[in-house]
Amino acid sequence: MRNIALTFGVGDIVSTPEQITANSSTSSQPATASASSSELHGDTSGVRNRGRKLVWSESTAGILFGIGAYSLWGLLPLYFLALQPAGAIEIVADRVVWSLIFCALLITVTRAWRVFGAAVKDRTVFGPLALAAGLIAINWLTYTFGVTTGHAVETSLGYFINPLVSVLLGVFVLKEKLRPLQWAAVGIGFVAVGVLTFSYGQLPWIALILAFSFGLYGFVKKRVGPRVDALTSLSVETVVLAPFAAVTMVVLGVSGVATLTALGPGHFWLLLASGVITAVPLLFFGASARRLPMTTIGLLQYFAPILQFIVALAVFNEAMTTARWIGFCVVWLALLVLTVDMLRTAKKNSSLKKKARIAAAAGA
Repeated sequence: MRNIALTFGVGDIVSTPEQITANSSTSSQPATASASSSELHGDTSGVRNRGRKLVWSESTAGILFGIGAYSLWGLLPLYFLALQPAGAIEIVADRVVWSLIFCALLITVTRAWRVFGAAVKDRTVFGPLALAAGLIAINWLTYTFGVTTGHAVETSLGYFINPLVSVLLGVFVLKEKLRPLQWAAVGIGFVAVGVLTFSYGQLPWIALILAFSFGLYGFVKKRVGPRVDALTSLSVETVVLAPFAAVTMVVLGVSGVATLTALGPGHFWLLLASGVITAVPLLFFGASARRLPMTTIGLLQYFAPILQFIVALAVFNEAMTTARWIGFCVVWLALLVLTVDMLRTAKKNSSLKKKARIAAAAGA
């Protein structure tokens, strides 16, 4: 099973330091030998070609993992539809409990219990992850409630708005200065919220809660990210939430509201699968983030809300008034401006790095 985990990129996320060291030393020997042989013959083109192929292979794998993660998140409403008549609270409680069991299995397979224990004991890691757990619980509850109560379109809006929220967090929390196009995107985003407020007759609370809870969750995870891998992070978060989830499941069961064992084996196993369905996209995302620049990740993130939006219209048959279409189009315009700025900045940074390398090589 460990070999299977490594094949699908899980090993890149959950390897212990000892495993990473062993893998690095093992993989570097053939490359060194090949390079030495090429250099003896005065020809390094083979080494360069192998390097390009390796980079290309890693990038391709990263894109596939990223598409897999965001596609699974985008199609999640279909899973919630299959779980009816289970409510949002029961679904989230089951997600937490079965995710914990699945994570425990993965930690055992990858022999990462020592890494997990170190994260729990380290207050600078455990504290932020406990906060992240609270934020993702709010996000999950809001998202599940929205999908199961006929507001799937609004939930997709929340994840369309999320990149704009990340920009705002950079301004107000990190004191970053925005570039002109970023300011334009934020301004257009505010206009979009105004149009959507008019179309809904109230603030789109579900979308805003989703955008801000996930934006803050991402901010907290980014701050602690360099010190903890994806599996350990997810495991600590589920450990924090598990007692509340377990109590919720018991209360629902005693009150006769729980559907886990009331609707036959098919429904039972579908709810149990929530652990895998929750953890796998996160692991795929971790494998993608290790291989791709943030610019590419930023573009891939639109897969999820686009799929959610399509599912809401095509499967759930949710209504879209003219005013809502206008509001969504304004949001998409804001995202287009933000994406153009992101690509321009990435191109500029790449050019500066290339010039720096050329200058360094000339100086040497």
